[in-house]
Amino acid sequence: MLIVDAQIHLWSQNLPTNQAHRQIPSWSAEECLMEMDQAGVYAALIHPPGWDPNSLVVAESAAVRYPNRFAILGAFPVDKPESRDLVAGWKSRPGMLGLRYAFTQPHQANWMTDGTMDWLWPACEKAGIPIALMASNYLPQVAQIAERHPGLKLIIDHLGRARGGRDDAAFANNPQVCALAKFPNVALKATGAAGESTQPYPFTNIHQYLRQLYDAFGPKRYFWGTDITRMPVTWKQCVTLFTEELPWLKGEDLELVMGRAVCDWLGWQLS
Repeated sequence: MLIVDAQIHLWSQNLPTNQAHRQIPSWSAEECLMEMDQAGVYAALIHPPGWDPNSLVVAESAAVRYPNRFAILGAFPVDKPESRDLVAGWKSRPGMLGLRYAFTQPHQANWMTDGTMDWLWPACEKAGIPIALMASNYLPQVAQIAERHPGLKLIIDHLGRARGGRDDAAFANNPQVCALAKFPNVALKATGAAGESTQPYPFTNIHQYLRQLYDAFGPKRYFWGTDITRMPVTWKQCVTLFTEELPWLKGEDLELVMGRAVCDWLGWQLS
């Protein structure tokens, strides 16, 4: 089975600002690959983190050295006019498959609602650039964008979880997230599930929510992944949570969820 992690971070300096992440000053491609190999994960999508200003360079370097193991969802500052010139050539950068915005900095908090990002949607729709969004606070806006730009592929990060919640509270957004599945251009990253439960592995108290979201989006728009440096368990356990502990997920559908679907969605041709 091809196993592709839909979200990881690599960095070369500074401690993660999110205390849930491993508090280490760097995590290299080689360190990441060692853990991936131990867990049976073939490839991973790098999301350059904001705490390292050099993280995009780190990601592109990893993609150049290991083109069959790493690809990237990068970012540029959408509030700077010069960024508009980057769209046309964005996917020609090493390993670059799309964009991702997390809105973790104070100045980014209103980007989805104050018009700052309005230019990005049609530009990326025209250029064929998928966009992932940590959009739990902006689900109504995602619906509007998806409807207005049907040719733009959108991905909701981390199951659309309610940030700061655990267990049932983490999935308070499920009805709104499931409603977005009616838009065929919206997909869901089932990343970070192990971090949403206070119970020990295999986190049975959240299985019902994983199933609800899966039933809404289906296997072609539901992408397994970890955000591994934030997870309380091993990479292998993040894999087996989906491959062994969810009896309703099996066969071709399981293969799609574990890697094939995200590659298809983003156009990642792994050789």
